[in-house]
Amino acid sequence: MRLLSLARRGNQSALEALIERELPGLRRFAHGRLPAWARAVADTADVVQETLFAAVRNLDRFDSRRRGALGAYLRTAIVNRVRDHVRRATRHPTEQALPEDLASLEPGPERVVADAEFRRRYQAALAQLPQHEQQAVVARVEMGFSYEQIALALGRPSADAARMTVARALARLAQTIAHGT
Repeated sequence: MRLLSLARRGNQSALEALIERELPGLRRFAHGRLPAWARAVADTADVVQETLFAAVRNLDRFDSRRRGALGAYLRTAIVNRVRDHVRRATRHPTEQALPEDLASLEPGPERVVADAEFRRRYQAALAQLPQHEQQAVVARVEMGFSYEQIALALGRPSADAARMTVARALARLAQTIAHGT
């Protein structure tokens, strides 16, 4: 209590002695209280240092009524500061570097060229099909129509008839694309 009184009056050596006395116990108390995932912003030593710094600034407002009150006050302050860091870490997740081998979701230039070439060949082959087969392929492949919908649109008697039309058209289309004719 005598050190605390002297430190409150501005005695620097009393303040240093007070910190030296409290620091080891606070470090032991704080050890392991801050979860690893919340340590990006601060670690345990930072929590202890921040707590001591705040306590020193407010030392004149601290009311010591019994022996060990300062230690109890500082331990409570550490628990509160740990809670603050945990809350901050959950609100603002830490930035993490992306792995070097992470593949892009965007196609590379080779893929763009290959897709454009395939699209050109597809359009050319599609143009060579009879009109009703062109419509069947476009309805199924590009528009995602069901066979029932294709049967209605093309005037086919059933979904199975539409399925056969689409199958024949796709076989012819694939052959034309493969041979480039």
